[in-house]
Amino acid sequence: MNGLTFIKMHGLGNDFVVIDGRQTSILLNPEQTRAISDRRTGVGCDQLIVLEPPKDGHADAFMRILNADGGEAEACGNATRCIAQMIMDETGNKHTIIETVAGLLDAEAGTDGMITVDMGLAHLDWRDIPLGQAIDTLHLGIGSGPLQDPVAVNVGNPHAVFFVDDAGGIDLETHGPVIERHALFPQRTNVEAAEIVSETEIRLRVWERGVGETRACGSGACATMVAAHRRGLIGRKAAVFLNGGTLHLEWMPDGHVSMTGPTAVSYAGTLDLSLLV
Repeated sequence: MNGLTFIKMHGLGNDFVVIDGRQTSILLNPEQTRAISDRRTGVGCDQLIVLEPPKDGHADAFMRILNADGGEAEACGNATRCIAQMIMDETGNKHTIIETVAGLLDAEAGTDGMITVDMGLAHLDWRDIPLGQAIDTLHLGIGSGPLQDPVAVNVGNPHAVFFVDDAGGIDLETHGPVIERHALFPQRTNVEAAEIVSETEIRLRVWERGVGETRACGSGACATMVAAHRRGLIGRKAAVFLNGGTLHLEWMPDGHVSMTGPTAVSYAGTLDLSLLV
């Protein structure tokens, strides 16, 4: 069958369709991205990842991240781990550098199939989130229902982290879209409902900008750990329990955030060209 080959991968259930455009340029418009991402009539995924030749000579590949709604995202921690695993399998190396719109991300293979990614600096200034006005990012003073007074963090993309007593009881389908499109966020935002379990553990649910609730969100876990430390709720290391599994985070002294977690390949296939019309 004539078509476009792909690999389906996931990190803790946060799933991706990966298309390799390093040899032949692949340009997908929003309609094509939505068609491929559709879980009934396409392959189905949270994000579509297109690999491209790196623009920076230090990187092994450029990773373009397209949300299921057709918009482009700057960062995705789970996708970075998946692509890092794919590149390291190709090269036989234990280290790789993935280039994204947000910058270069270092990744290393650990034990038991775990991949660690340096997600870069956590940005805390209102201009870097970005926000629509000058405001203390530790207390935004906005909300919807039980989600009130979030912390704003940018880990390659914007996040609004809310601390709640019971993350499982939050109606993210109702309140997530309200916060995502709040006027304070000119580029919209990801929304986290975080429950502090202990000084080293967080229960987390995430409403991803342009996607909806996902089983896991790596950048959201990073942002949540940073926000919790800034509020004095945890130390600089934490296990973050998401619907799809656990990520291990550390906010390092240099301001970078390290994330460790698993990856998996689900299957490979060929996209019928009718999806790309």
